[in-house]
Amino acid sequence: MYRLESKIVALFIVLIVVVQLAGFAAIRKAIDGNARSAITDELAIGQRVFVRLLDQNAQKLTQGARLLASDYGFRQAIGTDDRDTINSVLANHGARIGASMAMLIGTDGQIRASTLEYPDTDLQRSSMELIRKPEAENGASDNVIVGDSLFQIVAVPIKAPVTIAWVVMGFPVDRQLITDMRALSSLQVSILVSNRGATGWAADVSTLSPDASGMLTKEISQPSMKGAGIADLQIYGNEYRARALPLARSSSGQEAVAVLQRSVSEAVAPYHRLQVILLTISIVGVLVAALASAVMARRITSPLRELAAVAKRLGAGDYSEGVHIRRRRDEIGRLAGAFENMRTEIATRELKITRLAYQDHLTDLPNRAQFADLLKTAIAAAREVPHGTCHILMLDLDRFQQVNDVLGHSFGDDLLRQVAHRLVEQLQHPDAKVARLGGDEFAILLPGADHDEALEQAMRVLRALEHPLSLQEQTVDLGAGIGVAGFPAHGQTSDELLSHVEVAMYTAKRKGSGVVVYDPAIDKTSQESLSLLSELRRALERDEFMLYLQPKLNLASGGVIGAEALVRWVHPEKGFIGPDNFIPFAETTGFIRMLTTWMMEKTARLCGELQGRGIHLKFSVNLSTRDLMDLELPNTFATILNTYRLSPESFCLEITESAIMDDPARAQNTLERLSRMGFALGIDDFGTGYSSLAYLKSLPVDELKIDKSFVMKMEQDQDDAKIVRSTVDLGHNLGLRVVAEGVESEAVWFLLRQMGCDQGQGYFMGKPMPVERFLEWMQSWRAPAMLDQSENVAV
Repeated sequence: MYRLESKIVALFIVLIVVVQLAGFAAIRKAIDGNARSAITDELAIGQRVFVRLLDQNAQKLTQGARLLASDYGFRQAIGTDDRDTINSVLANHGARIGASMAMLIGTDGQIRASTLEYPDTDLQRSSMELIRKPEAENGASDNVIVGDSLFQIVAVPIKAPVTIAWVVMGFPVDRQLITDMRALSSLQVSILVSNRGATGWAADVSTLSPDASGMLTKEISQPSMKGAGIADLQIYGNEYRARALPLARSSSGQEAVAVLQRSVSEAVAPYHRLQVILLTISIVGVLVAALASAVMARRITSPLRELAAVAKRLGAGDYSEGVHIRRRRDEIGRLAGAFENMRTEIATRELKITRLAYQDHLTDLPNRAQFADLLKTAIAAAREVPHGTCHILMLDLDRFQQVNDVLGHSFGDDLLRQVAHRLVEQLQHPDAKVARLGGDEFAILLPGADHDEALEQAMRVLRALEHPLSLQEQTVDLGAGIGVAGFPAHGQTSDELLSHVEVAMYTAKRKGSGVVVYDPAIDKTSQESLSLLSELRRALERDEFMLYLQPKLNLASGGVIGAEALVRWVHPEKGFIGPDNFIPFAETTGFIRMLTTWMMEKTARLCGELQGRGIHLKFSVNLSTRDLMDLELPNTFATILNTYRLSPESFCLEITESAIMDDPARAQNTLERLSRMGFALGIDDFGTGYSSLAYLKSLPVDELKIDKSFVMKMEQDQDDAKIVRSTVDLGHNLGLRVVAEGVESEAVWFLLRQMGCDQGQGYFMGKPMPVERFLEWMQSWRAPAMLDQSENVAV
């Protein structure tokens, strides 16, 4: 991973290099553009200079020809047709003025004399065209191609005093002419003539080297070179900008052009030094910038490294060393200040957290976490000593919850502080520690103590707690159940000892035996309970529970109006298990909530199926204390009803009096929500609890179910019969429907009907049965015949 310092330096260097390269490229492009523009201007000027040079050369040649034409002897020789003299004069005068050819053409167009033995056909034609021009009376000139070379020819009339003949003289465009052009303009000049009867060009004369001029003849074929255009040429690695100037064209199609060239490399050469200087400046600038950025990056990253080291120490829990960065005015200084504040605040908060995590804030004793660490240390020390031991005591106060509820939480807190103080006073072992584990539970660690010492300490604590405590003018009588467990007899780890000593403590509480030493036999019962809970959960997952129904009938008509939903457990190994063997345990562990949801689900599904067949029954489902404490119960039932599209009126929810009285306010809140949803509510086992009739009046109940203990023997027991009649009258006076449970004979049936009881259920009508058996029973049920009035039983 790259360091931040390296990244900053690299970023600065990259930015500067990019800027320098961009500037260098822009300058180079501008230089190249300016050079090409200047070359274009030079070529345009060079073209005009070259044309002017050709004109001046033609005028000089014309002047030389005029001298010959005005010579008296030459004219006399023409008059006498002295051919030898004419040829001699033409040759001598032509050589004197640099003409490579000379001819005398008569007015009839015939060549009368010539320095050439066989004049070229193009030369003859061009000469005849030249003398026929209107301006030829004063002399004329033209460029012609003769024998694959470019010539300038001039024609001058010989007058005596009228024109008697024409002198035509030809001058080759030679190296001297183009060398003069090169000296005047610094341009390369090449005279190219196209090949006769074939494609391609040949160099006539050129200021270029032979190889370069040969390369030029290949490049001249570019389309841009036609019509005096500008073109860029590559000749042996050198770039040229060129301009072609047409000079002559023969009747056979041959062409002659002058190619003016300027080397681009030569044009930009004066700027190379400037570019080198700029490049040097750029390199120096990059180096200086790299050095400056390295210094700046170090100035930035050095404090950040220090802060990173501080953060690492803080992460490791070391808050001792402060942040020492002396930069107070910039952002890093403020960041360092923030780190220092954070260090101080974290250190303070860690102390508080440690205290909260390992110390009980109410009694200032070690808490469960610290006690567990102390126990681990004691076990480790005991392992180092031959036959080493250590023991722990765990105690839970008796009647503390009642004291807390009656006298208030503030009084309870003061009481716990006094208990903690008394426990510390009772310690006999010098290294013993008292801890509060939570609520009214305390523990005592006895490092190195043996079994007898632990029991002696436990009995001492028990006797101390038997003495009443005086607090706020109140005398409180407490007691405790104390469990004892030791290493290595009862466990090899701290978790095992804590678990086993807790089992021993709860056994002491349950039996009221004061002090109990852990024994594996005690734990077996707890394990069985855990095993039962696991089996109950598994039974729900594997659908081992069965829905049973007990009929509810209208006592007046004898008709079936509903059924009470009950649960039975068919264990795959133990077989049929009655509800008395698992329902109480399910209520204790809270599993009853899941079981209630299962009951409601199964009953709703059956209700929906029966309604689909036209059978409308009202099903009763029992709710436990834990169900009433569940604020989500109404929502759960609403979801089930929506799933099966049922109305709440199809159900009656039965609650025992004791379930309501455990937490009346919370129970009433849940019942009111269920009642508003449309559920009918009934109180089950009425008469066996200690409920307040005034409170019952305020509950949103619709039904009272008289407990079967009063109904079963009411035929023989007049007291039971009176209680039943009073309950029926009470229910009716409160506007409630009354149901009698435990109807086991026909006599009781008629007796209840005479008392005005609304509904009944019991073994006389039908025992709890599976759903299929219940449906068969409905088909076969017949209500007992009405008794005569004389047979009615009076109470």
